[in-house]
Amino acid sequence: MNLEELKTTEVWDLYEKCKDFMSRRNIYNDTDLNHRMYNGDQWHGLKIEGVEKVQYNFIKQIVKQKVSVITSNSFAVNYSPENIETTEFMETAQKACDLLNKKASKVWDKDFMDKKIKKWAKQSAINDEAICYVTYNVDDDSPINEVISKNDIMYGNENEEEIQLQPYILIRQRKTIVELETMARNNQIDEELIKTISKDTDTSTVAGDSGKDEIEDKCWLITKFYKEHGTIYYQQATKFCEISKPVDTGLSLYPIAHFNWEEQEGNARGVGEVRQLIPNQLETNKTAMRRAITTKNLAYPQRVMNVDKVVNPQDANRVGGLIKFKDMGNTRAGDVFQITTPGQMSSDSASLQNELITLSKDLTNVGDATTGNINPESASGRAILAVQNAQNQPLNDQTTGLKIFIEDIARIWFDMWKTYSEGLNIEVDEVNNITGETTVQVVEIPSYILDALSTSVKVDITPKGAYDKYAQELSLENMFVSGKITFEEYVESLDADSVMPKVKLQNILRKRQEAQQQITDMEQQALMMKQNAQMNMQNSNEIEQIAEQGNQMINQALA
Repeated sequence: MNLEELKTTEVWDLYEKCKDFMSRRNIYNDTDLNHRMYNGDQWHGLKIEGVEKVQYNFIKQIVKQKVSVITSNSFAVNYSPENIETTEFMETAQKACDLLNKKASKVWDKDFMDKKIKKWAKQSAINDEAICYVTYNVDDDSPINEVISKNDIMYGNENEEEIQLQPYILIRQRKTIVELETMARNNQIDEELIKTISKDTDTSTVAGDSGKDEIEDKCWLITKFYKEHGTIYYQQATKFCEISKPVDTGLSLYPIAHFNWEEQEGNARGVGEVRQLIPNQLETNKTAMRRAITTKNLAYPQRVMNVDKVVNPQDANRVGGLIKFKDMGNTRAGDVFQITTPGQMSSDSASLQNELITLSKDLTNVGDATTGNINPESASGRAILAVQNAQNQPLNDQTTGLKIFIEDIARIWFDMWKTYSEGLNIEVDEVNNITGETTVQVVEIPSYILDALSTSVKVDITPKGAYDKYAQELSLENMFVSGKITFEEYVESLDADSVMPKVKLQNILRKRQEAQQQITDMEQQALMMKQNAQMNMQNSNEIEQIAEQGNQMINQALA
């Protein structure tokens, strides 16, 4: 089959249209530039000899600090029932939500969501926008949360920030030829069309310089999501081959969520932290290089000689070397060989460089208080925490945006559980009150309950910063010292990752309890022994009385 005679698929035509728009918006080039600036490749493409490519990468420090602030909390998904119109169903709905919360917690741990949250926040800060693409594992009824690049998603309306209002969304993925052929055959695609799946070299728009190099033969798979009749449909295709016909997923939400670092009017993708710092970063590097070149040329003494009068010019740079002259006549040695005085460089360039760095940090609110560059011995934990909280106020938008992003992901999970599970089986840990052993029980939420269930999603946030922990533990310690709580309650209230060694304290309490139990057991044994002795003494007295009575009866009989 001649590829030149084939007609491209409709999905591919739509992809080309969106790709052209993104190229005009310079999204692909900006992505590479933003990541280079963050990763320290700030002189990319510069060819220069004789001087090092000096740079002061304050962009990475600023991004890392801000990302650490908004991800320093502990997040937990919390489903709550909203079936208020049916009072008799509320108790069942609440129990179902409690089970869903346990399921969400297991999904969170299994899919390493804490790590992915940090990655999404970092991507958003560097390159404006972070994307979560959710697929579903039917074997264990678990959503799978994939981190994809901003370059690999295209919106039907690039001016609308709200994902669920998009007319359609395109997701592109680099797949091997073997993978695509298998997918097509599983969907009963004609073999003649399958033969049109061939490798391409269109990697210029892949995010990152390293991502443009591939080992195996690959080509683009385009997945189109769109809404029709109130549900989400998808269709997949390569350039010439439809991998799948339109499929009704049954979902009510696009399985996609995104997090914009900061809103930008009329732009669905927002604006990140790096973009606005690039001019200052480049000027700082250029100033540093100019200083380096000037210092190299002027700050060191230079040797000047008349090589026609010097016998051994090669010894001029040897420490303690002897310089020999010839045919001097009346010529003075200073006229043949001398050392220049080092020049003076203006301090203005150093001041400009330091000012650019300092102002860039200050204007982005990354000062000493925010970065924790404070002596804890000269300030209380509460005071440091108060200063940091005040400094972090400008990041409230990002913190709130990240929280909403996680809630959007949790809504997609619930939508998938309602749609794809035929009764959701959830593992629940149960502790035996007598033996203390923990067993795992499987509890099912029937599909008809999931269908009837209406929920709201809330993400609980627990501060986990170093000074947050310090302030919390100090409050608990004060309550213990003042007698408001017992030592056991104090230990139980400590977090698992607290500065105070909770496990060691629990071991101390356990040893105390074991020692107390031994004492109690010994006291009980002593009491039982005393009671047995008393009983034996009583029995002995009774035996003596019986014997005495028997003797009396015998004596009476003999008389």
